[in-house]
Amino acid sequence: MKKKVEIFVGIDISKVWLDVAVHGQEDPLRARNDDTGITSLVKRLKKLRPSLIVLEPTGGFEKLVMAELTDAGLPAVVVNAKRVRDFARATGRLAKTDELDAKVLAHFAATVRPPVRELPSEEEEQLTALLTRRKQVLDMVTMEKNRLVTVRAKMRSEIESHIQWLSKSLKDLDKEIEDFVESTLSWKEKDALLQSVPGVGPVTAATMLGMLPELGQLNRQEIAALVGVAPINKDSGRKQGKRRVYGGRANVRSVLYMAALAATKFNPVIRKFYERLIQHGKEKKVALTACMRKLLVILNAMMHSNQPWRSQAA
Repeated sequence: MKKKVEIFVGIDISKVWLDVAVHGQEDPLRARNDDTGITSLVKRLKKLRPSLIVLEPTGGFEKLVMAELTDAGLPAVVVNAKRVRDFARATGRLAKTDELDAKVLAHFAATVRPPVRELPSEEEEQLTALLTRRKQVLDMVTMEKNRLVTVRAKMRSEIESHIQWLSKSLKDLDKEIEDFVESTLSWKEKDALLQSVPGVGPVTAATMLGMLPELGQLNRQEIAALVGVAPINKDSGRKQGKRRVYGGRANVRSVLYMAALAATKFNPVIRKFYERLIQHGKEKKVALTACMRKLLVILNAMMHSNQPWRSQAA
């Protein structure tokens, strides 16, 4: 019986163009990144029946083509750009053009074969957009407050006014996020579940709902690795026993950090865990990372069982 030939496709995306490469074939093709170009490309790819299509995130320009590929039933996945760049360097691909990038993506698809994941729902995308904007405004507030330390006196009133305006925008966004979560019945219940944990507030709960929809669907090791709080071995020669966290979803991890920090003070389970680690000589940063992982595992178990916080069972 003749073995089926697997076809792996890479698509490099820019604002205007889609460069498409099939692994093992030299001649890539190019289509415009618009409705007409994407429709034509999807038809051609359906005829190929690829085993996997890999894309990189490019500031949102990948969303339309990814949605169309998924709607057409094609196995497509957006992968972390750093993973692809590391793969390119490991295989000796140092030059960088749109055409070469598409070939690297196709090679990555054939070699690594990342799993296909479901696209976020429209509600998840909207909540993610609100949370992303909130972080941008919060970062601007921090930068302006830092400028107050060194700026000349004449400029302080202007910066202070800007900080007030940004702070109001931040409150408005918090209210919009809260209302959006409250307006969705399934999210409202999950939000209450997550916020039953001491240390988890509205922003953390909303971030978990919008940016980590896998919460409650994976085991403890998988969810920790997905977020980037799973310890990874860094043993080499005489350097033994070192562990570090790496990769994952940075936006989720930064919010989880603040939640874990609050939990070390207000959550009896996390506080006791943190104090025990410190007593055993762990650095504060290492202990806090471990608390992030423990808090995430607790939230994952709660979402899986659909049970609220119970300190004695955590």
